[in-house]
Parts: sequence; C-alpha cells; structure tokens
Amino acid sequence: MDYETITREDEGGVAVVTLRRPEVMNALNTQMRAEITHAVGTAGTQVRVVVLTGEGRAFCSGQDLGDRANVGSINLERTLRDEYIPMLRAVVDCPVPVIAAVNGTAAGAGANLALVCDIVIAAASASFIQAFGRIGLIPDAGGTWVLPRQIGLQRAMGAALFAEKISAEQAASWGMIWEAAPDEAFETVWRARAAQLANGPTEAYKRIKQAMQASFGNTLQEQLLLEGQLQGQCGNTRDFKEGVMAFIEKRAPSFEGR
Repeated sequence: MDYETITREDEGGVAVVTLRRPEVMNALNTQMRAEITHAVGTAGTQVRVVVLTGEGRAFCSGQDLGDRANVGSINLERTLRDEYIPMLRAVVDCPVPVIAAVNGTAAGAGANLALVCDIVIAAASASFIQAFGRIGLIPDAGGTWVLPRQIGLQRAMGAALFAEKISAEQAASWGMIWEAAPDEAFETVWRARAAQLANGPTEAYKRIKQAMQASFGNTLQEQLLLEGQLQGQCGNTRDFKEGVMAFIEKRAPSFEGR
C-alpha cells in the first residue's frame, strides 16, 4: 500500500508509524484508518517493535468530523464496525509490542487508539481527552473497555462524563500510561524504550502480550494453566538458553528474537 496520511520507517527492528495530517491535528479519516490497519498489521511480522506517533502538535484528535459534508449522514455504527475495529484489532493482535509515543493532544478516538497500545509514553505537555460527551456521544474505539481496566470505574466515569483534559503526568500517576517524559527528552526516551524491546526476547514478549490479554477472561486456574503452556514454549526458545547462559557468565545477553 502507498501511504498518503501516514509514514512507516523501519530501522533496527523498529517500525515507526507516524500519523501525518498535522493540519487537522492528525484526525482520523477513512483513508488513515485503513493505512494504520495495514501498516501495523504488516509490521507485526516484519519487525520486533512497532511505534505509533504523530506529526506536529497532536498525536491524534480523533474522528475527523469534517470528513463528511453532512454530519447527519454518518453511520457511526458502520464506521466503528468496518473501519475502527480492524484498526484497533491490528494493534491489539500485533504479535510484537506496540508503543504509543504520544507527542501531543490525544483526544476522542485518538486517545483510545493510544491507550489500546501495549505501552504508552507521553510527552509531559501531552494530554488525553475523552471528548465524546462534548458532542453527545459515548467513548468508543475501545474507550469503555480499556479505561475502567486501567484507571478504575470512578475515574473512567469522570473522564467520560466531564470530558476534561487529563495531563500526561496525571495519566501516569493514575496508571493510564507507562510514563510521562520531559518534552525535551521525549523522543530520546521513546526511541530508547523501542530499541530496548527490539533487542529483547521477542518470543517471550509475544507470549507476555497473549497472557496479559487473556487474563481478563480467565479464571485463576485457567490463567495458571495458560502460563504453564506459554512458559513451556518460551523454554524451548534460543533466547531462553541465551538468557540463562548470559546470567551464569555474568554478561549481557544477545537475544535474537527466536
């Protein structure tokens, strides 16, 4: 696919997917959703880490409300089913870690696109806004699923009902995101984190993601059995053997992702 609304740059096992509609704060239109779906979906089998970030002053301002001439003609259910679900599933189902590097405002569906990623690193000046209530909608793009699990029902309800800006620092203190980095160090931080994961035991990371996601629907017994199954698979990897030898030999491991 030839991308027009995003770019994808691969280097050192990391695919950086950048949303590039800065003139509308990287608002999501039909084409961008399709391009994100394709870029993340294909990168998962070609690299060891995927990063989503934005160009300009915003990460993503959510649905492009100017994308349709007549707001009343938008079939929101169809759009969510046919365009948003495939995009979000591409992120959630990606077999390698997906980092959201939130460079600025993340609003509406843009906030929830970030929050479904495995790790969220935000610039200190960035913010998250569940803006849906301002235009008579409910949080979508996974917002009603991910928010209560990340920050609890009270805070999720407050975020949805009041639609107030949540700073990166507050999001980090709530457990909504992994960390807020100083603006001047933001890119250095997320690139270092991506490189760290790209040089790690990729097969273990895949199974960490699988186990964590499954835990919400499993009983303790089911989860313990799944852990045993996945750990058995990890124990057969070259990287497990390398990790043990490196520990014994008191050196840094050289993981190959297999």
